[in-house]
Amino acid sequence: MGDRLKSVPQRAVFYIKDIGPGFLACLGIALIAKLLGNVIPAIGGATIAIFLGIIAGNTILNRPRLDTGTKFSESRLLEYSIVLMGATLSLSNVLSVGASGLVFIIVQMTVTITAAYLIGRMLGFTRKFSLLMCAGNAVCGSSAIGSVTPVVGADSKDKGLSITIVNVTGTVLMLLLPVLTGVIYGHELLPTSGMIGGTLQSIGQVIASGKLVNDQVEQMATIFKLIRVIFLVVVVLVFSRMNTGEDRGLFSKREQGEGQKAKAKIGVPWFIIGFFILCVITSLHLIPRPVADGAHFISGQFEIIALAAIGMRVKFKTIVSEGPKALLYGGLVGTCQVVAALGLIFVLFQWQPF
Repeated sequence: MGDRLKSVPQRAVFYIKDIGPGFLACLGIALIAKLLGNVIPAIGGATIAIFLGIIAGNTILNRPRLDTGTKFSESRLLEYSIVLMGATLSLSNVLSVGASGLVFIIVQMTVTITAAYLIGRMLGFTRKFSLLMCAGNAVCGSSAIGSVTPVVGADSKDKGLSITIVNVTGTVLMLLLPVLTGVIYGHELLPTSGMIGGTLQSIGQVIASGKLVNDQVEQMATIFKLIRVIFLVVVVLVFSRMNTGEDRGLFSKREQGEGQKAKAKIGVPWFIIGFFILCVITSLHLIPRPVADGAHFISGQFEIIALAAIGMRVKFKTIVSEGPKALLYGGLVGTCQVVAALGLIFVLFQWQPF
């Protein structure tokens, strides 16, 4: 009991001392962005928050002591925002992706995994590293890489490098896809949402990129992305069956005693479960309108702070420092994802480019 009581002030100090500076920086950027968004509604506070974060994070606020707070703001606040978003959507909204949307996600993930593996091997990267890149690009960025690392037996160096490349690729696509979908689809809801939600690496990047278009695309793209994340369980289980040694086939039979790799804790992330629970409750009309409006408001405030954090964590120095080979890997995988998505959207959704 005494240890628990001691942990309370220690935790308070952690939040104030470690998380506080970065969180306050993100909050400040979010407040400025909201004010500017009222002045320039055509751009909107969310878009301004992202770009202000990028500028500040690479100049006056480029300080290591802010990293813990910006990471908290990007990850935790975004998770809370996603859960609360469930109070504003019904199951009919979630199911609006349809059977074609589900097929699109499955095929797109399969193509991404195949392309990332083949490109990695062609460029001379190890099998373990290539598999980390497969998971990170196909599912949900850093979280997927963290889940797959122990089952393929990769080391911390491979884990760190793959997370960096995947995040760099996602950052570039996060800013590029709203422009690309505007030119190709005129920002029509379904193809634009499918491209953003079915391609981008992290949930934060999907929300940020969708927000650069409009609120409807953000919501639909997030649904596409959450369905992808659910498939993390399948990806980890499949990868756990693979041979990661360089001298045998990827799917060759394991020798006795070979399956002693560390097991990852896999499962559907808590915020996705919370999102779908609230969706069900909303569909049953059990959430009073004032409560739903309150959830929508709070979700929006968390989201704009998280978007400021996403911007602050985009470091130009990191992008440049990865070297041409690593950047080539990420660029080729990202290109394959976009090209595959264009083809699948045409075939499954009957949306022809231009």
